[in-house]
Amino acid sequence: MRDNLLDIWNHQPWVRLGVTVIVALLIAIVVHRLVRALLWRAADGHPMAREMLRQARAPMGWLVPLLVLLVALRTRPEAAQLHMAATADQVLVIALIAVATWLGVRCINAAEFFFSHRFRVDTRDNLRARRMLTQARVLGRTASVLLILIGLAACLMAIPGVRQIGTSLLASAGVAGLAVGLAAKPVLSNLIAGVQIAITQPIRLDDVVIVEGEWGRIEEITGTYVVVRIWDERRLVVPLNWFIENPFQNWTRTSSQLIGTVFLWLDYRVPLEPLREEARRLCKEAPQWDGRVCVLQVTDTTDRTLQIRILASSADSGSNFDLRCHVREGMLKFVQQHYPESLPRVRAELRERPRSGAAEHQPEPGVP
Repeated sequence: MRDNLLDIWNHQPWVRLGVTVIVALLIAIVVHRLVRALLWRAADGHPMAREMLRQARAPMGWLVPLLVLLVALRTRPEAAQLHMAATADQVLVIALIAVATWLGVRCINAAEFFFSHRFRVDTRDNLRARRMLTQARVLGRTASVLLILIGLAACLMAIPGVRQIGTSLLASAGVAGLAVGLAAKPVLSNLIAGVQIAITQPIRLDDVVIVEGEWGRIEEITGTYVVVRIWDERRLVVPLNWFIENPFQNWTRTSSQLIGTVFLWLDYRVPLEPLREEARRLCKEAPQWDGRVCVLQVTDTTDRTLQIRILASSADSGSNFDLRCHVREGMLKFVQQHYPESLPRVRAELRERPRSGAAEHQPEPGVP
C-alpha cells in the first residue's frame, strides 16, 4: 500500500500539485481568518475601518484562494507538465483581476457609506454635511466607474487573442475608432462633469434648485445623472454635464436663508402706514419669520392701481413659502376689513348728452 502511494506520488505530477494546492489553501484560509480577526480588533473605535472590513469580507474570501492557486501553478515544477496549465494560469489571472476590482469597489462603497452616516443632512444647519456628502458620493461613484473600466481593460489585456484584435483595430480601423470615441463621449463627459461637480460643487445633496422651471431638491447624485425631487413628488432626471453647461438657480448655494416677495395691487386711496404696521405684525407673529427682513414698499404704479411689494425673510425656502402665504392672506383680510374702498376698481365717467330739436318726438297726423 505504501509502495503504491509512493509510486503514484513519484509518477503522477498532478497528484503532487493537487496536494500542494490543498495544503496551501488550508494554510491560506487559516491565515486569512487570523489576520481578519486581528484587523477587526485593531479597528475597534474606527467606524470607517470596520465598515471597510465588513464590505471586503466577501471579495477577500475569493482573493486569497485565487492568489494561492496562481502562486502554486507558477512555482511548482509539476504545473509545467500539465497541458492545461497555461489555460488555467490565464483563467486565474482574469479571475484575480476581477476579484481585485470587486474588492476596490467595495472599499469605495464602504467609504461612501461611512460619510453618509457621519454627516447627516436632516438638520437645519447642514451646509457642511451636504458639502462633504456630495464630494464623497460623486467622487466615490466616479472612482467606482473608473475602477471597473480599468479592471475590464486589464481582463481583456490578459487574453492574448483579444489584445491582438484590439491592437489591430486601433492600428488599422480609424473609422471604427472614431465611432467608438463618439459613442463614448456622453459617458466620458458625465465622468468629467462628476469630478467637476465634486470639486467645485455647484450643486450638493438636498440643495434647493430651479431646473427647467421646476422647483425641487437634489435627491441623488450618481456617476451619470442627478435626480431632482420636485415639490409635488415628481422626479426630474438630469444628466450630470447639464449642470456644467447650462445656467440654473441654486437657492442654498451658500446659505438656506431666503427673502420672499408678496405683491398686492391696491387703489391709489389706500394709506401706506397702516399697511406697513400690519405687515410687521404679521411677520412677528409668524413662526417662519427669522427676524431679518420685513419691508413694505410701493414698487410700481399703473393707471388704475399701486403695486405694493412686501419682503419677508425665513431660514429656508419651505418656511419662506408658508410665510409668504401667511402674509398675503393676512394683508388681504386687513384691507377687506378696514379699507374696502381701496381694493382695485374700475373708474368710469358718465356724461348726459344734450337734446336736439330734431331728435324730439313729433306725432304723426291723424294719430291722437
